Amino acid sequence: MSLIQINPDNPQEHKIQEVANLLRKGAVIIYPTDSVYAIGCDIFNHKALERICKIKGVKPEKAQFSFICHDLSNIAEYTRQFDNSIFKLIKKCVPGPFTFILNSSAKVPKLIQPKKKTVGIRIPNNHIPLKIVEALGNPILTTSIKDDDEVLEYTTDPELIHERYEHVVDLVIDGGFGQNEATTVIDCTGSEIEILRQGLGNLDEYL
Repeated sequence: MSLIQINPDNPQEHKIQEVANLLRKGAVIIYPTDSVYAIGCDIFNHKALERICKIKGVKPEKAQFSFICHDLSNIAEYTRQFDNSIFKLIKKCVPGPFTFILNSSAKVPKLIQPKKKTVGIRIPNNHIPLKIVEALGNPILTTSIKDDDEVLEYTTDPELIHERYEHVVDLVIDGGFGQNEATTVIDCTGSEIEILRQGLGNLDEYL
């Protein structure tokens, strides 16, 4: 298992393609976002999804995973039509540290939303995952890496992440230090939007 450095401001194309090729073969990777470091895979690779469930210690039927899209049209492929006001809100907030819960389309793999018809979707303000999704041609799973430390909930140093997970995943991407706060989760499926978790993103700035 390797640790590779990718420039967060100007990701090297050959390295992005290398990661995309690994994901096509079923790799599980750890990568930076605009909030915490995340673990993910190609959302259409069933075995890789099951591996992540084992790593996270969750049963597939109880998993609550989100995934990363690279733009708004990409989101539209995996969600059912939503209110114009929701579209405007998402457009204002992305790219940014928000996870939007939306009604999912039939294109979303069953393992990602086993008993629900909703899905969490992100467009992070980080070039690395966005370029990976673009090169791969479809979204990648995103679920944060939590720490057992009582003081620091999320590990921010990619080298420490590599030390901990080198025998568990196929690749760790070093894109610099991460944040130690997760995304703000916004449920857009009801009659009114609801903040399910207050995180790094401040929704008040966009309302």
